[in-house]
Amino acid sequence: MYIGEQLIEPTDERLQLSAQLGVSNIVIDSRPNCDILGEDGTWDARLVTAQRERLARFGHNLDVLALDIGSILVDSLRDRPKADATAASLRANIRAAGDGGVLTVKHNVQMIGITRTGMTEGRGGVKGSTFRFKDYSVAADAQHSYWGVGYPDSAGKDGPDIGAAMATSGQLRSDVAGAINAAQAWSAIEYLIEQILPTAEAAGVRIAIHPHDPAFPVGGLNGVEHVVGSIEGMRKLISLAPESASLGLNFCQGTVGEMSATPNEYVLRAISEFGRAGKIFMVHFRNIKGGFLDFSESFPDDGDVDMTACIRAYRDAGYQGILCPDHVPLSDLDPGRERFFAFALGYTKALLQAVR
Repeated sequence: MYIGEQLIEPTDERLQLSAQLGVSNIVIDSRPNCDILGEDGTWDARLVTAQRERLARFGHNLDVLALDIGSILVDSLRDRPKADATAASLRANIRAAGDGGVLTVKHNVQMIGITRTGMTEGRGGVKGSTFRFKDYSVAADAQHSYWGVGYPDSAGKDGPDIGAAMATSGQLRSDVAGAINAAQAWSAIEYLIEQILPTAEAAGVRIAIHPHDPAFPVGGLNGVEHVVGSIEGMRKLISLAPESASLGLNFCQGTVGEMSATPNEYVLRAISEFGRAGKIFMVHFRNIKGGFLDFSESFPDDGDVDMTACIRAYRDAGYQGILCPDHVPLSDLDPGRERFFAFALGYTKALLQAVR
């Protein structure tokens, strides 16, 4: 296992900082990733190679590219020609990733934004993004949820305009998305996998899928079900192509913790199951306070999941891949969150050294 960072449109200075922090593996989280777009709007393998070589000049390996699926899931239910066109572009992007030497792509299965209802104050006055189901309102959703990449209320490039983020991500608020029941949600996910997995297998590219964030109760939120919001849901996702070496998880510890009232036990159980099956392709190594339907995001050392036990569980399950900090709290004192991410990286690296 090794530490890594997810970076959005990194400057040379940011890549140099990552190297100085001891990082040598990078996930490019830019969506769209304009540096690798060809004239037709899909990824160009030569530009993927160029991006990989640029990172190598700073001592980094380019581990993963973010695959922007846009609104293909909802479109598969309501506008199939549009979904089919998007699927063709996604297949081209996967082929370009493989030809350019990047053998893992990641995407989420969000049809709506990452729903949040507020902020919770943490140590020293930091703010942790929070989902409390009983506090849900359309106004809170609009103010505190986030779409695509970035965080609510943060400063700078990592806090995009919400309207623009929704437009580019294809995600909607649950109150305007329209009801999407469990059967429809699975139909949409199955459509996506059927459209892109054979191409990934042929290209030797792995697809790391992020579970639904957050888990919703039975019946969903405003009629929208989150079917990949439990261990059972992740298991069913993998069962859509159980023998495929190209289908696995972007295993977000925080998201998995959000699925249970006992997040520590639940995360450890999930690591064991999916790690031993070889289905964890990358990890968001983050923590939460609270659990199912009532949680806030926290620093890795300040939540309810035992991160040392998690490192041991990954080791024992045979996981050997990247561990990326994710969803650190927010503060006006660190508007770009570089110091907070540096803390999370150092904390993770220390755990790796302690648990060998």
